[in-house]
Formats: sequence, structure tokens, C-alpha cells
Amino acid sequence: MRMRKRPNLEPRMEKCAELIIDRPEELKGRWKAAGSEIMNREAEKLYLELGCGKGRFTVDTAASMPEVFYVAVEKVPDAMIIAMERAMERGLDNLRFINGDAAGLCEMFEEGEADRIYINFCDPWPKSRDAKFRLTYPGFLRRYAAILPFGGQIHFKTDNLPLFQWSIEQLEREGWQLSEITNDLHSQGGEIVMTDYEAKFSAEGIKINRLVAEKTEKTLDLSAPPLERMRFAALRDARGYAESLRDKETAK
Repeated sequence: MRMRKRPNLEPRMEKCAELIIDRPEELKGRWKAAGSEIMNREAEKLYLELGCGKGRFTVDTAASMPEVFYVAVEKVPDAMIIAMERAMERGLDNLRFINGDAAGLCEMFEEGEADRIYINFCDPWPKSRDAKFRLTYPGFLRRYAAILPFGGQIHFKTDNLPLFQWSIEQLEREGWQLSEITNDLHSQGGEIVMTDYEAKFSAEGIKINRLVAEKTEKTLDLSAPPLERMRFAALRDARGYAESLRDKETAK
């Protein structure tokens, strides 16, 4: 879905300028120290969120963990401005934003520097030729492994079951230890911090998939051998099933 252009984006961004990290690469290796300076208290952990969108999950999660320095990475300013305005309204001092791409994480963060990564309702990129853009593609997983310590975690949620199943396969092949796997998160009860999409989907009765992936000594990172070419990676849902069939026919 194409993001609608936000009116007065530039002045709105300027009003939220204190929340933006303009040159994140300059903080590489000292994010927790910088967080402690920003928060005026010790930043015990560094959590990242990739693709924060409008920020409902972002601000609620950051607010619930004041001891954590929370950094949201979003490449679409028209979405990020809503998240930043929400953060300003809540007066959060432990939340900052990067207008950037997950592909550049290793230029921004040192080895083992982040403690947790959240990935919520990312674009499924259903066509086989676009699989490399999925945030759970092995190329991205190895970047995450590079900036997480042993025991560091990825928390992943999606409404797209084919993407979820495909992601489980990639995570297991790349040596991540999986837990808390569910195909119906909201049936489990308890208070759940939701994204805007999640609230909408849940109200419509759409089931939410979730897992936690932990880095172990078996987890592959950027020092691992090159990735093999991925074939037949189309997602078998309404958007990708026909593409999958075409790929197989072409390969015959």
C-alpha cells in the first residue's frame, strides 16, 4: 500500500527534530552511552524496531520500558512523522527515530550492540523475485545476528501466514532458536501491545502470528558463506500463489 503524502511534512518534521538521529553512524559503538545521556539515567538495554510505521506499538512499548533506550528505524517519513508526533505527545525521553533502511544496520550499530529487534507486519513481498526484500530474508537475518549478542532476540509479528511459515524456515536454517510460536496471538489472553494494523486486523477477526527468535552459537552472521540462490520463494497466498506456479513452470 502506498503511503499517503502527509500535508506540511517538512514543518512537522522540524517540530519533532529533537527525536531524530540524523547521523546514526556516528553513534556506532556507543548507543547505550548516548541513550543514558539523552534519558538522564542509565540505558540498561538497546531495543530496535524496524519499520515502525505510525508508531502505536512504538510509543506504547517505549513507555512501558523506561529503562530501555528504544530506537525506531523507518524509511518512510510520511509514516514516521505520525510516530514522532505521538512520542512528543507522550513526552517520552527514551525513544528516538532514524529515517533509514534496515539494510544499513551494520553501518549504524556495532557488533553485539543491540539487545532486541522488533519486526511488526512488514511488507510480505509475495513474488519470488522480491523475496530478498523481506525483512526475514537470510541476508537481513545475518545483519541482525551481527548486531545482536548471544541471547539477543528478534520479536516478529505478522498477519500473513505464508510469510510467517516461510520466515520460520529461514530462521531455523540460519541457526536461530525459536520460541513463543503462535498462529493466534490474541486468543492467549493478557494485555498485548498492538500496532495500528494489528488493532485493525484483530477487530476484523484476522489471526496474528508471532514468534521470538534467539541468537545462539549456531546462528549465522555476515561472516558466514555467501547465500545460496533462493528459488521458488513466492508466498502461497492470494497475492503470491500464481507467481509461485509461474516460477516452477519457467524452471522446467
